[in-house]
Amino acid sequence: MSAFIYLASQSPRRRQLLEQIGVSYRLLLPPAEAEALEVVLTGESAARYVRRVTSLKLDAALQQLKAQGLPDAPVLCADTTVALGREILGKPAHPLQAREMLSRLAGQTHRVLTAIALQKGSRRLSALSESRVRFAPMTQAQMRAYVASGEPMGKAGAYGIQGRAAMFIESIHGSYSGIMGLPLHETARLLGQMGVRF
Repeated sequence: MSAFIYLASQSPRRRQLLEQIGVSYRLLLPPAEAEALEVVLTGESAARYVRRVTSLKLDAALQQLKAQGLPDAPVLCADTTVALGREILGKPAHPLQAREMLSRLAGQTHRVLTAIALQKGSRRLSALSESRVRFAPMTQAQMRAYVASGEPMGKAGAYGIQGRAAMFIESIHGSYSGIMGLPLHETARLLGQMGVRF
């Protein structure tokens, strides 16, 4: 049985979600070059992309754990992406790109996919959560105001469901916590299989 896990993520939302279900964790912050792993390969589906990136991030975290000589414990990694049709919408690089993404999502239904992977020793477990989110139509003024709040930056699809964007979301079908960045049902199942107490 493990008393704690390592969370290999900089996301405050993932920390909050683990705390919500009583998981003891220590941060194993990914190296700066981890962002470079998020490049989409030509013709790659959203599900394949998010699983691959999560696996690569977990590999990097495990190398870090070994290099730092930290105590052995399960390492949890996750990655979230937004897909509109077959197109993957990553994190906006600048405010104008955030507005472009929002204008495409407005009045449409899109998918949010979060992959999780958990490893201890040579044993690796993984899962994928897929949800559908419908945005209401948005005016240019609403988009400008939302982008000016700074909330879209650093978030896949240029929005955070747990923040101000909630007022533009007409419906969701799937996992709210998965859309936030860590599907708790799947996460709890994997932690249980790995013998983590929580």
